[in-house]
Amino acid sequence: MPADDPIALLLEGRYPDPETGELLRAQARSVVIEPSLDGAEAELCAALGLGPHLAVISDVDTHAALGRRVERALAARFTVQSIVLGHRPHPDVETIARVLGLVDPRTEAIVAVGSGTLNDLCKVVALQRGCPQVVFATAPSMNGYTSLSASIIEAGLKRSVRAATPVGVFFDLGVLARAPLRLIRAGLGDSSCRPTAQADWLLSHLLLDRPYREVPFALLLRDEVELFARARALGAGDLDAVRHLVRTLVLSGFGMTLCDGSYPASQGEHLICHYVEAMAPPGLPETFHGEETGVAAIVVAELQERLLAREAPPVLRPTPVGLDDLVRRYGPERGEACWRELSGKHADRARTDELNARLAARWPEMRARISAVTLGAARQREILAAAGAPLSALDLGWPDALMADATAHARELRNRYTFLDLAADLVA
Repeated sequence: MPADDPIALLLEGRYPDPETGELLRAQARSVVIEPSLDGAEAELCAALGLGPHLAVISDVDTHAALGRRVERALAARFTVQSIVLGHRPHPDVETIARVLGLVDPRTEAIVAVGSGTLNDLCKVVALQRGCPQVVFATAPSMNGYTSLSASIIEAGLKRSVRAATPVGVFFDLGVLARAPLRLIRAGLGDSSCRPTAQADWLLSHLLLDRPYREVPFALLLRDEVELFARARALGAGDLDAVRHLVRTLVLSGFGMTLCDGSYPASQGEHLICHYVEAMAPPGLPETFHGEETGVAAIVVAELQERLLAREAPPVLRPTPVGLDDLVRRYGPERGEACWRELSGKHADRARTDELNARLAARWPEMRARISAVTLGAARQREILAAAGAPLSALDLGWPDALMADATAHARELRNRYTFLDLAADLVA
């Protein structure tokens, strides 16, 4: 491992913040990425000082892929409780309550064997039990392994809830390369939104003075370039390509943790995905979060390009959406929840005048700085196409009208100011 490897430096507390020089440390204590971890599972957990009673949580698919092996290896040194959930468990408060009821009271650590939803559920279960969590990954499908948040559905809306970063995160590249190809493509999709998320976050910083940091993007520089260049090799199970994908996902998660939120990796494109999850009609095909993210990121990249192509400063109108509109669209409970989010960025006439004055004075500078962090919709599409990932709403089985509604209204779900807000409030 090179001396300047960002993962190693973060684990040692020696990664220099590119803006301040402050030495930064990851909250995880161990990240291991190897061609094989077969036979090393118990030693990896023992090195973390975990107590003797472990609950190993998987679902029927991840148990077959890796969970059975992990349980067998850990049983040689620990007392192991096996909890196997059904196929594709839901990331909701009901599932969390059910899992909490299953966990043995003696449990001293939660061992997750899985990827997105499984890891998120285990994060919350471990937090509520007051014990550490480790995770053995089964697919390079998302960037939440090393983040401090979990995506959980409550009252019909997906929210990022505060949890804790797993103390140990373990990646067996042989297992990951054998994961279903759609999950590998999903990891690429989740990684492909870095340019759109960074552009959205930078817009909110430059226009609204919201906090913004460069460190999550500096962490990704080398591995993201290698990943995007090797996207085609992911489909062939190339371990080097999978390694760069895993490293990109790990570093993205660390970036979110360092920023105390998902801002650097979840902006307008994720809002579109959350809107579709909340409002989708029955019968839509099953899709993975990363597949959706990649498609939504292309849509947002196209929107960003159109707005950044304007030489004249945008002119905004007061936010035309109120509480009554949201209640009509989402129903009373979800409408009230959306209003609590939207009201944080809702602009009246006075506030709109302030924003228009700032746009008039700074648009050339803002436009240049934001454009510098983007890749463009064509390049994002090219990267996903190389891996055979979905590129459009049609590829996901989403009606065009649903995607149009999501693009128009997804900004109502969270208090994050993105290009979706800028487009919705344009005078023309």
